[in-house]
Formats: sequence, C-alpha cells, structure tokens
Amino acid sequence: MLSRRHFLASVAATSAAAPARPVNVILIFCDDLGWGDLSCYGSPIATPNIDRLAKEGARFTHCLSANPVCSPSRAALMTGRYPTRVGVPRVLFPVDKTGLDEGEQTVAQLLKAKGYQTMCVGKWHLGHLAPHLPTYKGFDHYYGIPYSNDMNPRWLMADEKVLEEQTDLDTLQEKYTKRAVEFIEGAKGGPFFLYMPHTYPHIPFGVGKAFRGKSKQGIYGDVLTELDWSVGQILAALQKHKLDRNTLVLFSSDNGPWFQGSPGMLRGRKGMTWEGGVRVPLLARLPGRVKPGLVCEGLVSTMDLLPTICGLTGAALPARPVDGLDIGPLLSGKQREMERAPILYFDGVNVQCARWGRWKLHLSRYNNVTYSPAPAGGRKNIRLERPELYDVVTDRDESFDVAAENPQVVAKVLAEVEKLVAGFPEPIRKAYAEVKERSASTRPVGAVAQ
Repeated sequence: MLSRRHFLASVAATSAAAPARPVNVILIFCDDLGWGDLSCYGSPIATPNIDRLAKEGARFTHCLSANPVCSPSRAALMTGRYPTRVGVPRVLFPVDKTGLDEGEQTVAQLLKAKGYQTMCVGKWHLGHLAPHLPTYKGFDHYYGIPYSNDMNPRWLMADEKVLEEQTDLDTLQEKYTKRAVEFIEGAKGGPFFLYMPHTYPHIPFGVGKAFRGKSKQGIYGDVLTELDWSVGQILAALQKHKLDRNTLVLFSSDNGPWFQGSPGMLRGRKGMTWEGGVRVPLLARLPGRVKPGLVCEGLVSTMDLLPTICGLTGAALPARPVDGLDIGPLLSGKQREMERAPILYFDGVNVQCARWGRWKLHLSRYNNVTYSPAPAGGRKNIRLERPELYDVVTDRDESFDVAAENPQVVAKVLAEVEKLVAGFPEPIRKAYAEVKERSASTRPVGAVAQ
C-alpha cells in the first residue's frame, strides 16, 4: 500500500509528464475601427468587455496594419506577408474573380494541419468565389458576408451556400455572435481557431434594437456598444466551458476609421498612410502567457500575429518567408521592443512611407485625398521633393518634419527601404522605380490635406 507521501509524489510526477493542453485561438478583427475608438484607448464610448482584454492582457500602442484599406490588410493578417506579395494590393469588389494567390498559406491552414477545428465568422473579403472562399483556405466552416456591407448583392453565406441575398444589417452582429458561440460550444473538446472578422463599424451601420440609443454617442457609438456586447458573449462562452485560461484572444482592426470614428488624435483616416489610417488597436489575452495589464509601446504589425500564433501553438510556419515577427517576448513582458527591419506602408502597389522604431519617413503621396474626385489628368502617386521624417512618439499627428536635423536616420531608412523593395515582385519594384523618377517640385513641403 502506498504511503500518502509516495501517492502525492506519484500524482505530481504524472501531472508533470502530462502533455500541455493545446492553446485555442480566437482572433477578433474589426472593420474600420479607429485607434481611438475604444475606452481603453481614450474613447468616450464605453467598451468594458473589450477593455477587459487590456486589463487581463496586453495593450499595444504602436500596432500597424499592413494597409489602410480592407482586402490588403486582411490578406496580410491571414498570411503574415505584405499584401503586395500575395496578390491582393487593392480592395476586391463583387465583380472581381480573384483572391489570395495560390500557394499562399493562411493561419487557418497552418492550424488545421496541427489538428485544430477552424471557423470564420464575419467579413472575409479575400475572394467571394471558389477557390478563394474561407472553406478553400483552411476553414472547416464559414458564416458571414464575403465582402463589405456597402457592396451588393449583400449575401449572407454559410460555407459556400448563399442563405440570404440581402441580409438585414440590424441583426448582423447578433447572428455573428450566435454562430461564434455555437462553434466554441461544439469545438470545446479539442483545440480550435475562431477567426471573427466583424462587418462593423464599416458603413452602412446597422444595430440591434436593444442597442439603439444606448451609447449616447450616436449610431456609431451604438454599433460599438453592440460590438462590445459581442466580445462579452465570446468571453462568457469561454468561461462557461472552462476554456478562458487556455485560449488566446486577440482583438484588432483592419485599418483606421472612415467617415465616423476616432483616429485618437493621429493624423489621417482610412485610405491614407498617415498614422490615423494605418495604426490600429491591438489587445491580447492569454492567462499565464500574456502579462496582465501590460502596455507595450514597441512597434508591431498585424503581420506579426501569424508567426506569434504559430509560436504559441507549435504550428509550423508557412513555406514562404513571412514578414511578421513572433512577438511572444513582448506579450510575456520579457522584452519592451523587438529589433526589426522598417515596416513599409503600401497604398496599392506604392511604398509611401516606412516606419523604423519611433521614426516615420514619408517618401510619396497621391495628388488627391482618398475617396475624393480625381484631379485633371488622373490620380498619381508623386515622390516628395525631399523625404519627410517624423518622430511619431513625440509628434503624434505628424506635424513637424525633422529630416534636416536627422540626416543619418533618413539615410538609414532609405537604404533599408531600397533593400526591402528589391525582394518584392516585379510590379512593385517597377512602381517604386517609376515614382523615384517623378518629383513634387511644384508642391510646398507638407502641403497635403488630411
């Protein structure tokens, strides 16, 4: 008969030998949510459930999307690679028959190969026809609108079947949330990956009856209040099934706000490579692995999420090199920042800016403001007469060009950009070379509207 001491020692040894339970992953990705739209980032709109992710996990203050518009930013999120490498340099429309390049591997495919159950609930926007739908890109199931809610027909799909030709926008968040919770309940027995790319707060807005007028901040605030409720339902489902301590929950946005919403005192909005169009919220929660209450000011990208998820789950990285980094050391609080090459800001095929630590170098801009009428002669991306350098840590709204005071920084970033561009597909290299030949000699320095 075993003594109590030997019995306890035996139990401890068995527990130590037991394999660690695989980490579940939930990635919530909003559409046109601004850097300043959450109360944990200073918004007057209350978002207590989303704020809980920041309180119990990490909040990043310098997270960049890979693009200031929808489809390219999502292509980068799913692959960990710049959208200009993977065949999605621009927004896709219902008339398009393209999507992610064949051979690109999504985070869903990588996790599925690891034995994960996978589900996409929400706006896909990487191709609405086979073979570009989520069910061809590593997801067991799909439920949602395959592109933006201002595009028609506004299909609501389940896997590859159209359920509704013109879905009701007021009930959309409720439908998404119900389906996501059902997936969690059905997948609770094994590791799972839930990708939840919300349709909102992209216009046109829709909001459930229970949330109309609730925020006291107009319909945009009501939409965010319902979005916060949805996050609360996801967290409650994790807690109900005792999964909350073993699930990585990530929350971010595809780009900055469009007509409504707050970029949080950053310059610019959706469709612009000023910080307000590209810098997005990023929250991460995983008890025991992500330091609670952490505020990280290090530079990160939404392209980092794929390699970070692979690092936490043990999934293999894609065969093609990723542009993102595994930011696990930042999540744990072991490091405050990571050494990395400059992050490029693309608009279409054009490299307009590069970010290196606190420094942001502007190289070119369009000759009009995004979503405004094209000028006579058409829209052109024009090289600035002289690169502009901004310290975006002390100069949040990019108002003061300090290139003349920091020539060594300008030279360093320019040299790095040249090296990076040399590794992109030929159309990107060609566009960069063509823009270098043009100059903005007739434009006063900095004279481009927000």
